[in-house]
Amino acid sequence: MSELADPVRVIDGARYMVNAEGGLIPESVVKPVDKLQDELVRKIIGFALPLSAQVTRFRQHSFDDVDDFVALLEQEYGARRGGSKGNLTFTSYDGLLKIVVQVSEHIVFGPELQVAKGIIDECLVEWSATSGPEIRAIINRAFDVDNQGRVNRNDLLSLLRLEFADERWKKAMQAIRDSFRVVGSKRYIRLYRRETGDGQWQSISIDVAAG
Repeated sequence: MSELADPVRVIDGARYMVNAEGGLIPESVVKPVDKLQDELVRKIIGFALPLSAQVTRFRQHSFDDVDDFVALLEQEYGARRGGSKGNLTFTSYDGLLKIVVQVSEHIVFGPELQVAKGIIDECLVEWSATSGPEIRAIINRAFDVDNQGRVNRNDLLSLLRLEFADERWKKAMQAIRDSFRVVGSKRYIRLYRRETGDGQWQSISIDVAAG
């Protein structure tokens, strides 16, 4: 267990505990239940910190090993891999163990999205007599935002699969595509095992999302 700072301060022989505001509270007046809660939190966090550090080291070593292996393949075949450092699958010789490396992109939407929404609204007004409520619901849901003001990318992608002959619709779909901005990515490594060659893969539950 990792050692955390002692919650008690001794000043001129008197014992104090620091509260959330940084104030010194005489230990004698702190409620026993608050002391027990403090001990609980410090005990659990004390065990968690070295585990977190171990997972961090494991994660980095795993990515390093994967990259070294891919570099070896590149050397053997005299070619560089295309794309980003992700979306790779490695399996053991017996087919019972699997490592999947993936890259998840963080996407935001530019002002073209609002232009697309304006064009689509114009289309819906004219199509009101012919477009069914289901299509209208799909379109409107695609532009809904969550409580953090974010648009659901999958809902927008669902619009791109709809085909209408109206040239305005095609222009709106292009505006949606142009609105996509990749502003960052996160690399993941996922581990799996199974008992037999035709068995179901079971995830090995370690959170090794790249930080």
